[in-house]
Amino acid sequence: MKTLTFSLLCLSALATQAHASSPDAWAAYDKTVLASCTQASGLKSPKPVGNAAQFDDRVGYTAVLLQGQYPQKHMKGQQGTELCLYNKKSKTAYVTEWDSIRPTGKTR
Repeated sequence: MKTLTFSLLCLSALATQAHASSPDAWAAYDKTVLASCTQASGLKSPKPVGNAAQFDDRVGYTAVLLQGQYPQKHMKGQQGTELCLYNKKSKTAYVTEWDSIRPTGKTR
């Protein structure tokens, strides 16, 4: 009985360790997300604002806020903001303009 209990405890410990990601694995994932979001961005020289938002695996997305410059001539190098959603399953980045997140300087 003691051997069975000990074996089950060992297996449980190994199973929980298998699901945990190492700091190196998270760093590699963050790098992949940022590269995919940067590539999908329509901004010139996009850079992340803060850290990525890691949603629960049931949601399946990671969100990254990017800032850069609009490449269009008529925008005259104006700064822009985009929200990138990275789908963990399909490993695809989806980007949308998110300029409304920045304060406009107007008071109500």
